[in-house]
Amino acid sequence: MTVAQKINTMMVKSSWIRKMFEEGAKLKAAHGADQVFDFSLGNPNVPPPEKFNEILRDTVDSCGLGDHCYMPQAGYPQVCVSIAEYLTQEQGVNITCDEIVMTCGAAGALNVIFKALLDPGSEVLAPAPCFVEYGFYADNHGGVLKMVNTHPDFTLDLDAIAGAITEKTKIVLINSPNNPTGQIYDKASLDALGRLLEEKSQVFGHTIYLVSDEPYRKIVFDGAEVPSIFQSYAQSIIATSYSKDISIPGERIGFAAVNPAATYKKELMAGMALTMRILGFVNAPALMQRVVACMQGMSVDISEYQRKRDLLCDGLADAGYTFTRPTGAFYLFPQSPIADDVAFVKALQSELILVVPGSGFAGPGHFRIAFCVEDQTIINALPGFKKVMQQYK
Repeated sequence: MTVAQKINTMMVKSSWIRKMFEEGAKLKAAHGADQVFDFSLGNPNVPPPEKFNEILRDTVDSCGLGDHCYMPQAGYPQVCVSIAEYLTQEQGVNITCDEIVMTCGAAGALNVIFKALLDPGSEVLAPAPCFVEYGFYADNHGGVLKMVNTHPDFTLDLDAIAGAITEKTKIVLINSPNNPTGQIYDKASLDALGRLLEEKSQVFGHTIYLVSDEPYRKIVFDGAEVPSIFQSYAQSIIATSYSKDISIPGERIGFAAVNPAATYKKELMAGMALTMRILGFVNAPALMQRVVACMQGMSVDISEYQRKRDLLCDGLADAGYTFTRPTGAFYLFPQSPIADDVAFVKALQSELILVVPGSGFAGPGHFRIAFCVEDQTIINALPGFKKVMQQYK
């Protein structure tokens, strides 16, 4: 066999998101793109702020020879300063450039963090449903992803988390707003989680880190706020990107930020800088570092995503679907009317509707709809959603 056995196995179990995306390509070829309602991929469809284009042009025009060279491993100092100043306001904690590492997106940040922290057999604990790639990221560095159920409304089940922590637990990984549910974990839950991890760290004699994956932080609705994990637990790290909030996922730019109160902050920062090289990222893209330094606090027009959410939720509620209305991100995670969510997703395909089975996110009995699509896609798909639901009533 040419491909490594481990990779071959992973390909067999590979992401449902990509599978549905590929299925969509076939259906579009057969029926025409305008006849297929593709909700499979979380690809932002709201354009970047106009300021992004302006800053990008100015940055390119002002680039000299040295601006395309290597820089300090953690990123350009002036970029880290800009981010730290904004984070100080956002997180309510005094953060400096010494706590920032620029990365190739949030995925790059998570891999850098995992590489720096995980020993062979270390466990990464994540509330489910969760992003399917987390298991691959943990495995990249000898770790094991261990998932824990949340409450029916997808809020944190602290008793379940407490029961799942063992001496092998090194990281508890949360994602808020969550992909695929759109749930935001409130401050009371994060404070309680922080106390739990402090207690368990003492019991097992090693630090258990709280890592928060936050690429959807600015995509929130109805005045919702995403609490700061830095205020809830000292041994915490943020991994994030600019992919979703300013609609530039292909540019692969993000950062990791270590809580300034973390006990081993100096070692963590040195370890993450080193893992950037070990993993082959070397450094975050130079051009994009300089661009995002000038865009702190900016985002796309979030009201467009809220309008899409309301359009979809109102239509599906009318069709008889059951779901928890998301307070953030651009995903809806309804219940399947039958236990076999894969079968239901296939039934929706008969109406040329593409969604992703909840089983792919460790959320069986549900399915994910990415509503970062044109309004007309939602409107035209609603009759099909209703028709399929009526078959199971």
